[in-house]
Amino acid sequence: MAPKIFIDGEHGTTGLQIRTRMAGRRDVELLSIPEAERRNAAIREDMLNSADIAILCLPDEASKEAVQMVSANNNVRVIDTSTAFRVDPSWAYGFAEMDKDQAGKIKSARFVANPGCYPTGAIGLMRPLRAAGILSDGYPVTVNAVSGYTGGGKQMIAQMEDQSRDDAISAPHFLYGLTLTHKHVPEMKIHGLLDRAPIFAPSVGKFAQGMIVQVPLHLDMLAAGTTLESIHAALTAHYAGQDIVTVVPLADSSKMARVDAVELAGKDTMKLFVFGTPDGSQVNLVALLDNLGKGASGAAVQNMDLMLAS
Repeated sequence: MAPKIFIDGEHGTTGLQIRTRMAGRRDVELLSIPEAERRNAAIREDMLNSADIAILCLPDEASKEAVQMVSANNNVRVIDTSTAFRVDPSWAYGFAEMDKDQAGKIKSARFVANPGCYPTGAIGLMRPLRAAGILSDGYPVTVNAVSGYTGGGKQMIAQMEDQSRDDAISAPHFLYGLTLTHKHVPEMKIHGLLDRAPIFAPSVGKFAQGMIVQVPLHLDMLAAGTTLESIHAALTAHYAGQDIVTVVPLADSSKMARVDAVELAGKDTMKLFVFGTPDGSQVNLVALLDNLGKGASGAAVQNMDLMLAS
């Protein structure tokens, strides 16, 4: 019998993307609430408890409520895409390539917290350098990023695409999170193995899907002897054998004139780049991904497949 999957919040942006990725699959059975019953709490609870894996595509409080609904039912495993459980040590963090043991932790977990889109890029760049001892204690990390507007959900999509709205957004690019207290900061700090919170400057561009995350570094503030090449080697070794997260060769990066935020739109992969100044004094680490792919729905499906393989 095929395992049953219930997407709680299937009509939201992330939920719809998950359904699209699973549309042609015959190895799972998708449970779904009829449109007319979407607000029926009893049916929702029954669906949650009938699933082998429930994928929660909900705001934080609604996700917590859903987890409570299945807390006594050990037959139900959960993937949550909200920020509610991403720093909870009792939940497996759903970034399979984060370290060599993470895929196994996801595979055996009952509860998996899907990573945020920005943290996926930032942690993907920082954690290998922390683990290798290159990024030193106390380094004042900054993370600068731009996302496609679909990361803001249905409301921002409407604001960007319907200029007749009173709250329409006409700007081609805008910065937000101006108080430096974005909800992704704790996630970046903990899973990035940082001992101090990074300064995070997120922004949104007038393109639907795609993302660039940058972590600029001064080499003279890193471990002694660190070079552009040793940073690249650490990232390459960390992701050796991976096909979803790849590190672009230095020779290829050195020929590039720009990085296109939408290059991986519609894909579930992530590319990492190492750029640097000619004198070797500064480096810019760059992650390229789709905010709805490896940054959300693609990661959720990847985590589901790992859990189903257990």
